[in-house]
Amino acid sequence: MNIKQEIASLDLSGRKITLKTGSLAPQATASVLARMGDTMVLSTVVEGKVRTDVDYFPLTVEYIERLYAGGRIKGSRWVKREGRPSDDAILSARLVDRSIRPLFPKEYKNEVQIMITVLSVDQENEPDVLSIIATSAALAISPIPWKGPVGAVRIGYVKEEGNGAYEFLVNPDMAEIQLSELDLVVSGIKNKTLMIESGARQVPESVILQAIGKANEENAKIIEFIEDFAKKIGPKKQEALPDQSFVTLTKRIEKSYREDIVGLIKNNISKETGTASEELISTIIETEKIANSNELLDKKLVAKALELVLYKIIREDILLKGKRPDGRKIDEIRPVLAEISVLPRTHGSAIFQRGETQALTVVTLGSPRLEQLIESAEGEESKRYIHHYSMPPYSVGETGRIGIPKRREIGHGALAEKALSAVIPKQEKFPYTIRVVSEILSSNGSTSMAAVCGSTLALMDAGVPIDDLVAGIAIGMVSSSTGSELEKYVLLTDILGLEDFAGDMDFKVAGTKKGITAVQLDVKILGLTKSQIEEVFEKAKQGRLSILEKMEAVIRKPKPGVSQYAPKIEQINIPVEKIGDLIGPGGRVIKNIIAQTGATVDVEDDGLVTISGTSEESVAKAIEWIKGLTREVKIGETFDGVVKRILPFGAFVEFLPGKEGMVHVSQMAARFVRNPSEVVSIGEKVKVKVIEIDEQSRVNLSMLFDTDKEGRRPSENHERLQPSVASEHPLTRQFRRERGFGQRRMPGGSTHRLRPSGFRKTHY
Repeated sequence: MNIKQEIASLDLSGRKITLKTGSLAPQATASVLARMGDTMVLSTVVEGKVRTDVDYFPLTVEYIERLYAGGRIKGSRWVKREGRPSDDAILSARLVDRSIRPLFPKEYKNEVQIMITVLSVDQENEPDVLSIIATSAALAISPIPWKGPVGAVRIGYVKEEGNGAYEFLVNPDMAEIQLSELDLVVSGIKNKTLMIESGARQVPESVILQAIGKANEENAKIIEFIEDFAKKIGPKKQEALPDQSFVTLTKRIEKSYREDIVGLIKNNISKETGTASEELISTIIETEKIANSNELLDKKLVAKALELVLYKIIREDILLKGKRPDGRKIDEIRPVLAEISVLPRTHGSAIFQRGETQALTVVTLGSPRLEQLIESAEGEESKRYIHHYSMPPYSVGETGRIGIPKRREIGHGALAEKALSAVIPKQEKFPYTIRVVSEILSSNGSTSMAAVCGSTLALMDAGVPIDDLVAGIAIGMVSSSTGSELEKYVLLTDILGLEDFAGDMDFKVAGTKKGITAVQLDVKILGLTKSQIEEVFEKAKQGRLSILEKMEAVIRKPKPGVSQYAPKIEQINIPVEKIGDLIGPGGRVIKNIIAQTGATVDVEDDGLVTISGTSEESVAKAIEWIKGLTREVKIGETFDGVVKRILPFGAFVEFLPGKEGMVHVSQMAARFVRNPSEVVSIGEKVKVKVIEIDEQSRVNLSMLFDTDKEGRRPSENHERLQPSVASEHPLTRQFRRERGFGQRRMPGGSTHRLRPSGFRKTHY
C-alpha cells in the first residue's frame, strides 16, 4: 500500500513525539516511524487473508529488540544474532496487543500481523509506550476496520525535592522511574480506559485513581494528535460485515436447544472455558441435516454457536437475575484453603487454593552470584528476585504440548513478580537470590492472583523477611453494551474461568493492607469510565483484605530463619585496597579459602564480600579467614599462631587465617638458637607478637614476651656471640636480603649496615 509521506509532531509534557510515514516499509499495509528523544521504533501493519478456519480474531503482535539500537553486540562468544524474544520483549508486545485488540470489530476475521522493531534507544525514553502510539497511528492510517486511535502514557509518582510533597510525572525517564513509587502504563480511547499495567510500592487506591485520571488527560492529547495525522492521509476504512449464515445458525440453536444449553452451565462451572457437549453437537448436526437437507454444518461452527449462546445465557442470568453460574453472590469469594511447608526438602513451599483454582508455589534461595543477568539494547541489568509461572495442560483437564513458556505464562509470572517486588527485602538486609516458581495444578479463573497469594506464603515459609503479606483478586464485569456507552453493568468479585470468557473484563488488583502493589486490566469492550474503575478498586480492596485474613491464619510473620537446606549467607565489607590481598596472585588466596572452607566467596569492586555455604560453620570459618587477611595488623599486637614452615633462619607462623609472619631465630628464645627445630615444630601452636611491619607489609614476629623490672627482655641481659653460625648461613643471608636487611644506600652515596630488629650481641 502506497501512503504519501507525512510528518507530524506533538509536545507532550515537555517531550516531543514525532510520527513519520510513507518512507519506510512501503510494501506493508501501513507503517509508522515514531520518535521520542533519540528513541525510535518502527511499527508495521500487514493485513492477510480471511481465516474462516479459526473461531478467534487472528491478530499477532511481535516486538523485536535489536541490540544495535543501543550500540551493543551480543555478549555470547559463539552466537551474535539475537535469539528468541526476551521476556521483556514479550511483555511489551502484550502491552500493545491488549491496547488495540478490543477495538477490532468482532466480525472482522482477516489475519493482521503487527511488527514493532526497536531501532534506537537513548537510555532515557522507554520504547514500549512509544510502540503503542506508533501502532495506534499505523492502524489509524490503514484501511483495516478499527475503532481507534488509542493513546498511551506512563505515569510516575515521585517525591519533590525540598518540600517532600509528591508529584505525578508524565513519561518519566529511566532514572526517574527508579525513584518512583508508581510505574503505571495506561492506554485508552477518549474518556475511557482500555488497558492498565502497573507496579506500585503499596500506593493507596486514591493515588492510583488520580494517576489514571492524569493519564487519560494526556491520552486525549495523543488521540487528537493521531486523528489529525490520519486525516491528512485520508484512509478509506473497510467495512466488516457479520456472517449472516452464522448469525442465523446461532439464533436457530438458541431457539431450539436453549434448555439443553442451560444444562451445560452446571457441567462447565469447574472448567476454565465453556466446552460444548460432543453429544449435543452431534445431535444438532443430525437434526439440522434432516430439517435442511441441502445444508452441511461444520462441527467447529456449531460448537462456536453453542458457546456464544452459552455465554449469552450466563450474561443474562447475571444482569437480570444477579445469578452467577456457581450460585455465589455478586461479591462473594470462593472458599480459600492455604497450607505451608508442603514439600520437605525445598527452602519454602505453600499451596493456595481458591475454589478450583490451585497453585503450588516453591521458593529457592541462592547466593548473589546466581542472580539473573539480562541483556538488552538499553544495556545489562541483574535481577535477584525472579518469579516463574507454569500452567501445564492437566490444570484444565486437557492434553497438550509443553516446552517453551507461552506468552500468557510469561505475562502472569511477571504480574506476580511485580506484585511482590514492593515487599521483597533489600539485598543489604537479605543477601539472597530468590527464585519463586508457581505451579498451577488446577485452573478455574484468576490463577495469577492465586500465584501472588501462594508466593507470599511460600516466601514467609522460606524465612524471607518480606515487609507485609500480599494478596490479589480479580474483578470481572458483565454489561449490556449496545455501543460505546454501557447501559447496565455488574461487577463480579473473584471471577470463574467461565465468567472471564463470558464477561467483558478481567481487572486484577494485588496489594497489602497499606495499598496496591500491582494492577492489570484487560477489557473486551470499548473501555471503562473513571467511576467504574473507582468502584472496582473498592470491591478489590474488600476482597483483598478478606483473603489476607485467611492467609494470616496460616502464617502471620516470616519464619525467623531460613531452611536448614538453604545456603547460609553473610556479607562483610573490606577496604578496597585490601581486595588484592583477598584474591591473591592469580586468585590463589581466594581459591584456597573456598577449597579449605567449602564456602563460596564473591567480591564486589566496592569491597562488599558475600560468603555463602551449606553450613554456618563453613561460612563462619571463611569470614574469620577473610577478616584476618584484610584487617590492619599493628605493632605490639599478640596472637595465637600455628607454625607452618621451618627454615634454617627461623619459622613462618600463621597468626591470622591465611596470614603469615616470620619469627627469626633471634626472636625464638632468650638463649642462642642454632636450629629453629630445637624450639618449634610444624603444626605447633605458639604465642607471637608483632614487632615490625616493613614497607611491603611483611610482618616480623617475636616469641619473646617476658621483661625484667627495667622493661628489658631477657635477651638484652646477655651479649650474643656475633656473628652466629645461623646468621652466616647462606639461606640466612638470602633471607636478610629478601626482608630488606643488609646494606642500605644513604644520602651522599654512603651505605649503612643494618641488623634485623632485635638482633644484638649477646653473651652466654
